Amino acid sequence: MKIPIDPLRLVPFVSAISNVLGKTLRFEVHGDLKSIIEKSRQGKPYVFALWHGEFLPLISYVNRFDNRFVIMVSQSKDGEFISRLLERSGHITVRGSSSRGGVRVLINAKRLMLKEKLIGAVTVDGPRGPRHKVKDGIFLLAQRTGAQIIPLRAYASQKKEFNSWDRFMLPYPFSKCRFYLGEPMDVTTEKLDKDVLKQEGARLEKRMLALGSE
Repeated sequence: MKIPIDPLRLVPFVSAISNVLGKTLRFEVHGDLKSIIEKSRQGKPYVFALWHGEFLPLISYVNRFDNRFVIMVSQSKDGEFISRLLERSGHITVRGSSSRGGVRVLINAKRLMLKEKLIGAVTVDGPRGPRHKVKDGIFLLAQRTGAQIIPLRAYASQKKEFNSWDRFMLPYPFSKCRFYLGEPMDVTTEKLDKDVLKQEGARLEKRMLALGSE
């Protein structure tokens, strides 16, 4: 009889492998992340928007800056695994989504971003997709905090792309990763009703899909 392995017990191992992998990647950066981090430390609020499938190389890169981020993570089982990985790297996670624990997660993220002067981060098509379709949470967070949204993209020269809904990207060791920061996006001050959220989502999707495309 096989005893099932609790995935959470693998967190230390996966964290160690991820850290080693991240140090081997060669990044070609388009955009001034250092300037954004410095401005955030002076009190300027930002929230990063990234696709779920590009999460690993982006976090591997920002970890090099010795800077904590406030990252919204779903309340799913996968979210628990990801949350523990991120916290081992020094980041702060807030658990919830626009559909589960929405108000609470927004209040917690806002408090941490403004009080601690930390950048927020949201996988805008997570936790279950559809892939590359922006959900509402990032606009609610940005409007509540007065933050500008910074679109982020990552491309790897050599990678394993998994057959999952997000086509999760795992760069091979020593591969080259192109990393793009888009222009800051101001969220509308209008009431975020269904139509406005749809409009803002389409605007951010367009920016992200064009970012770094060739």
